[in-house]
Amino acid sequence: MTAQTMDYSAYRTLNITRRGVGGAVLDIQMKALNGKLPTAGHAGHRELAQIWRDVGSDDSVRCAVLRGEGLGFSGGGDLALVQDMAEDFETRTRVWKEARDLVYNVINCDKPIVSALHGPAVGAGLVAGLLADISIAAKSAKIVDGHTRLGVAAGDHAAIVWPLLCGMAKAKYYLMLCEPISGEEAERIGLVSLAVDDDQLLPKAYEVADRLAAGSKTAISWTKYALNNWLRQAGPAFDASLALEFMGFAGPDVREGVASLRERRPPSYGPQV
Repeated sequence: MTAQTMDYSAYRTLNITRRGVGGAVLDIQMKALNGKLPTAGHAGHRELAQIWRDVGSDDSVRCAVLRGEGLGFSGGGDLALVQDMAEDFETRTRVWKEARDLVYNVINCDKPIVSALHGPAVGAGLVAGLLADISIAAKSAKIVDGHTRLGVAAGDHAAIVWPLLCGMAKAKYYLMLCEPISGEEAERIGLVSLAVDDDQLLPKAYEVADRLAAGSKTAISWTKYALNNWLRQAGPAFDASLALEFMGFAGPDVREGVASLRERRPPSYGPQV
């Protein structure tokens, strides 16, 4: 059977390079197209969901590293995309499918994934960052799940993995209030695997990736598969949370959420029906 090597040249929002022995470690960097932070617009959201299928199909890859460009790991969803989702049913249903695929594609990718979180870590990038098999954060990283601040339920990855990582009490506190979490605190509560000094983030991520790439491919892959059955069991909770999130994109609160972010003010949510 001929080994398959994927061509990643079609990706426009991700810088993809190879490193390590034989190029077995795929270095995936989310581009900061605005010059500051990677944000998930229409193309970025689609590509971040798709890349894990290609990684899984690439026989030359033994491990992948996900990181961000510029001032942080990820800056969340592009507000233009959010606006389109709120106003257009077809866009909303397409992005719902991409959001679902992003979570399940990371879970089902048979290659180990290492994430390196620095600066702000928000939105779709954070989904992959916290679902990664080994998540490493700079101590100064700022992790925020901002869904309720935007006026929608915390869907994405939150319901499927946060309670498992840091417990239900902590998950509810941080998800309902959109409280920021430093990398150091995230390690303390179990939300990430490791927290390191800022200047050690990439060296540590590459060291871990190189060790995984040098290990037994089948043993590591099958260990990941078995452990991720805990996440697969939480699939119904995830599916419900994602449906509720996207129902919120059709409601009035998200419009106020978007407006308040653009105007850099606290949101003012009216009485609930």
